[in-house]
Amino acid sequence: MILFSIGLCLFSGCIENKTTHSSSIEVTSISVTTESYISSITTSTVSVTTLSATTSTLLVTTLAEEITTVTEPQIQPTAFSIEAVPEYSGMPYAEINDNKPFFTDYPTNSFEYYSPLDDLGRCGTAFANVSIEIMPTEPRGEIGAIKPSGWQTANYSGIIDDIYLYNRCHLIGYQLAGENANVLNLITGTRYMNIEGMQPFENKVANYVKSYNAHVLYRVTPVFEGNNLVASGVLMEAYSLDDNGAGIQFCVYCYNVQPNIGINYADGSSWSLIQETEPLLTEQADSVPERNIPIEDYPTYILNTNTKKFHYPSCSSVDSMKDKNKLEYTGTRDDVIAMGYEPCKRCNP
Repeated sequence: MILFSIGLCLFSGCIENKTTHSSSIEVTSISVTTESYISSITTSTVSVTTLSATTSTLLVTTLAEEITTVTEPQIQPTAFSIEAVPEYSGMPYAEINDNKPFFTDYPTNSFEYYSPLDDLGRCGTAFANVSIEIMPTEPRGEIGAIKPSGWQTANYSGIIDDIYLYNRCHLIGYQLAGENANVLNLITGTRYMNIEGMQPFENKVANYVKSYNAHVLYRVTPVFEGNNLVASGVLMEAYSLDDNGAGIQFCVYCYNVQPNIGINYADGSSWSLIQETEPLLTEQADSVPERNIPIEDYPTYILNTNTKKFHYPSCSSVDSMKDKNKLEYTGTRDDVIAMGYEPCKRCNP
């Protein structure tokens, strides 16, 4: 039996009631013995805000005289594989699956779903049927108190226009669902991914919904490789329900990279890739003390002796590398490049 509670929240912020109505009706509980969420309930305004742990956590908000049966949608894009993502080549995003989303179900009622954090404190899939009903009705608030997994305050004045490398990136943009300081909806993302990669698609969906009072199935999945605390990127999917995808339909992977900056996705640390162009004067060079750095303080890379590319050990490309082509090297990045190797465009070592 699946228990639904209206007006309460049980899942520690996974679900949030977004509906306000002067004639809303509070119902203590509704028991349903089928796989559907709600069946044949007549009210003026009803917001379902909590489900038991026996099923996926899902918010369904309906502003109608009658709430009809809603079938549980597929939360995760199970057909997606990181191996299908091409290496970053200078564009902020790449089309995946011929730009067609991996949706298998198409629920028509407005809802929001935010995955609980995993054991490493990382966000999971955020999923919604975006409509006017769930869009924000008040100005966005502060989110500075939230520290997503892998968060670092990295200042690159003179390299990044906005100075800071990382943004607190909403998986489902605030303009689409009004979710502000929701820890389940914020990841550590580069300024480049947030502005150049994700925002144009968020704007496209928001404009379409507002222009046509439309409903758009919208899902964003952060992709973490191994135990990395910073996502390599996000998979964004959208499909307009009222016209069977004619107005909005896309499936793209946005790269969590920043031009001219190297990122260690394991912990969010970073460094500039821009080399000093002005050499030291002779007298200056003579005055610089020699640094004796222990070998264990240098980073470790995995070299592919066949492709002549080098990777972080956590890079997904390492898993598919043949053992005969795999070489572990501990030393400086410059040393590896001097040996004739190029950095992997996926993990950007």
